[in-house]
Amino acid sequence: MDSKYPDETTILHFRHLLEKNRLDKQVFDLFTRQLTNRGLLFSKGTIVDGSFIGAPSSTKNADKKHDLEML
Repeated sequence: MDSKYPDETTILHFRHLLEKNRLDKQVFDLFTRQLTNRGLLFSKGTIVDGSFIGAPSSTKNADKKHDLEML
C-alpha cells in the first residue's frame, strides 16, 4: 500500500534507533521546550505512535464534581 505516511513498523524502527542512540530524551526535551514556548504544559510521555489527540485536563466540572459527560 502506497502512503505518504510511514507504517507502524517504520515508526517502531525509528523509535528503536532513537533509543539505541540515546536520542529519545533529546526529542522529548525539544518537544517540551516547543510546547513551553507556546504556553503549554508537558511533563512526561511515551512514544506510542505518530498521533496527537486532544484530551481534557480534568474530568471535573466548574463545581469540582465529576462531569458525567467526561467519564
